[in-house]
Amino acid sequence: MKIKYLNSSRLYRALAAGGKAVIASQDYLNMINVFPVADADTGINLSMTMRAVLQGRTQSGSLSGSLRSMADSALSGARGNSGIIFAQYLHGLSREIPAKDELELTSFASAALKAVDHLYQSLMNPVEGTMLTVIRRWAESLKTASEKTGDYLQALLHAQDTARQALQETPHQLKVLKDAGVVDAGAYGIVRFLEGVVDYIQKGSLREHISETIAAIEMPAIEDHSGAPTTYRYCTEAILSSVKADIKELKSLIGNLGDSIILAGGPDKYHLHIHTNQPDLIFDKLFNLAEVSSPKVDDMLRQYQISHERKFPIGLVTDTACDLPQELADRYQIVQIPFGISFGDRFYLDKHTIQAKQFYRLLSSYHKHPVSSQPAPAMIQNLLEFTAMNYDKVIAVHISDKLSGAYQSSSLIASRLAPGKLGVIDSKQLSVTEGLVTLRIVRAIEAGMSFEEIMESSKQWTRNTKIYTDINTLKYMVRGGRVPPLAGFIADLLNLKPIVSLDAEGKAQVYGKSLSRKRNMDKIIAFIGKELQTRKIWEYAIVHAEAEDRAQSYAHKLTQLTGKKPAYIMPLSPVVGVHNGIGAVGIGVSYDPA
Repeated sequence: MKIKYLNSSRLYRALAAGGKAVIASQDYLNMINVFPVADADTGINLSMTMRAVLQGRTQSGSLSGSLRSMADSALSGARGNSGIIFAQYLHGLSREIPAKDELELTSFASAALKAVDHLYQSLMNPVEGTMLTVIRRWAESLKTASEKTGDYLQALLHAQDTARQALQETPHQLKVLKDAGVVDAGAYGIVRFLEGVVDYIQKGSLREHISETIAAIEMPAIEDHSGAPTTYRYCTEAILSSVKADIKELKSLIGNLGDSIILAGGPDKYHLHIHTNQPDLIFDKLFNLAEVSSPKVDDMLRQYQISHERKFPIGLVTDTACDLPQELADRYQIVQIPFGISFGDRFYLDKHTIQAKQFYRLLSSYHKHPVSSQPAPAMIQNLLEFTAMNYDKVIAVHISDKLSGAYQSSSLIASRLAPGKLGVIDSKQLSVTEGLVTLRIVRAIEAGMSFEEIMESSKQWTRNTKIYTDINTLKYMVRGGRVPPLAGFIADLLNLKPIVSLDAEGKAQVYGKSLSRKRNMDKIIAFIGKELQTRKIWEYAIVHAEAEDRAQSYAHKLTQLTGKKPAYIMPLSPVVGVHNGIGAVGIGVSYDPA
């Protein structure tokens, strides 16, 4: 059956078929992913981008209108290097395609080739031997075929063969692919997409599972991948709108902060992608030039470690309300899910796009008090799903469910993803004590305790962990709605300095109060000293909000009292600092059972 024209419904069905082929190949794409970083997520990123394309389509009789809606959805929902490249190609195609309800082959082929220019212009340093090459070679072949036939199927079959050949050549263009014995994962994803489209045209139905007759690319068995990312650690993305600079200025602004830079889209909306070590600095610069939304930061090093160099059979996930030094998180390969923090219309990912020093600087100067928000369910699902794919069992430790809905969200997602494989723990703690519970669990994993033993023992560990927070002022709790304004006014008037803790259920409670910070310190030391009369300390740690000297004073007194130094001293997480404010010091103690 010859196909002489393309319309909106045919385009959507073809894209849906191609998307399904990519999604069906997700695991294999992850497995062969070595470039630009071997972080095993190309399949996930392309699959999520395909879903965004298909879910974002608005009904339109116009071919160009339908394509533009899908391209816009792709730009907003794209993930990773490969996803954004695909989204940018769709964006370019939607800008080049004529405004017609039906399109003959020659016009479509011309637009497909012109869209390649949009793709290359969006990249700081285009690299051949990747999906770029396959897309370009496919578009060139389609244009050549369109000059000989008016039949879409015949032209697509010819262009598909060219794309397959270009894919087979990718290991000869990039040494990292040749060394690993694989083709480029993004390029393979594009070929699978094209095969899905052709398979649909030939068979005329959208099946739930793509036909087994679709030709597979034969490659040697995979034995090794490139090493862990050594130059840049974080894959960082964001949507930029109302931009006050052109694309050259944007590239110049961030060009020295990373690589794999893509600015997909156009002046009305860009999707930024960059590999960097300083996501917080990137966002600091961007907020001065554009409205920034949909931030995403993936830890490529952790992804690589989990996929290729996992240390233990049990994986550990926590949230960024858990205060544990980066050094320990790296040592034990812990995955962290970020909370959100908003300063007016500026949205940040806790400990990802904003660090403690920048947060407390904004807290003291910004005209609006920040608002915290729990992690998006989609983000929790992505991280839990990825971790579960690579471990025998996974444990997720969360902030007290009396302070956030993160535990409930994670529990619901875990029950759907992998019942029995994913254990979710309500730490009934936050900040430094959530960190100590997490540390206790990961040391148990290191010691070889079973998943079931850890899940059971964690109940005791949470009960035997206590936080004492020396609050400098209640004004931040008043601003954040945690304390009534009248109570805050009276405390300020009387110069009361509260000590805040958590009860057995994980609810905040005032544990004591004094008329001075010195008395607070004396009381907290006395509280701990009383506990030591009947039980021993396993570990203790200290966090602070721009109060390093005070934290060191606590450490000195507690070292004298306990005979051991703190496990760590570190800045208080920004998401916890939203409510505790500048000057707060938190002491977390994990006791051995009496």
